[in-house]
Amino acid sequence: MSRSEINRSAEMEVFARVVDSGGFSAAARALRMSPSAVSKLVARLEARLGTRLVNRSTRKLQLTAEGQAFYQRCIDILGDIAEAEREAAAGAAPRGRVRVNCNVPFGMHYLLPLVPGFVAQHPEVQLDINLSDQVIDLLEQRADVAIRVGPLHSSQLVARKLGESRMAIVGAPRYLKARGVPKTLGDLSRHNLVSFNFARTLEGWPVRDGGKLANFPAAGNVQVGDGECARQLALAGVGLTRLAMFHVGSDIKAGRLKPVLEHLNPGDTEAIHAVFIGQGGHLPARIRAFIDYLAENVRIG
Repeated sequence: MSRSEINRSAEMEVFARVVDSGGFSAAARALRMSPSAVSKLVARLEARLGTRLVNRSTRKLQLTAEGQAFYQRCIDILGDIAEAEREAAAGAAPRGRVRVNCNVPFGMHYLLPLVPGFVAQHPEVQLDINLSDQVIDLLEQRADVAIRVGPLHSSQLVARKLGESRMAIVGAPRYLKARGVPKTLGDLSRHNLVSFNFARTLEGWPVRDGGKLANFPAAGNVQVGDGECARQLALAGVGLTRLAMFHVGSDIKAGRLKPVLEHLNPGDTEAIHAVFIGQGGHLPARIRAFIDYLAENVRIG
């Protein structure tokens, strides 16, 4: 049978109905098919996939491990098809679940404050938000949108820029009072620097040294796995840290943190993107509405 002759969604629907109904006969009655036709369709599906999905040796229907995994994917795909049809019938009104992965700092300072306005504007969209500084695979984690800060690596993902924010070295006033405000790179080497314990494009801090760009080793007695931890430790007076202004701008305005060595700041920035799978014109309405809302309402200082 050629690919053009295979109705994959129909196969998935029959197989899912067999599982949901607990057997071939019950599924056949629900689908108004003969039990033999249902059995043959599942057999053809197994032959095409090259794996057994259902054990037929027991009186009760029993899925293999491959059958269970395939069933879960069938449910997801059939749900997406049904949602697409509902959206088309309703003029593509946004509805359904949007799974969002976002790093902790942006999530706390920008994403979560926007949630009330979004759900008020789109009451039929359900947001499923996971805040984590781990870079995930959208396909593996079944995420619809991820917020990425920093350089984007080459991939099949589509990106929409939400803004960018320059970097700054900051410290708490009480820490600077106790240890002194650094004026030179030599001074900086005598400070405790809160850095990160994960791989970055640059392991140190970029600075201007005599008019040239240099990489200053960020040495200290504490390393952390995300920017929010670094911010909290800086606020607590543990040491200096280097973060994007979108993360610490409000602390600077409130006097909780102070930027230092601004005359050595190279002016580098971190870009913030919403990344997703597929071209924008073919996005489900729920995902397109969420990304559009972010692009319209994120204001990065």
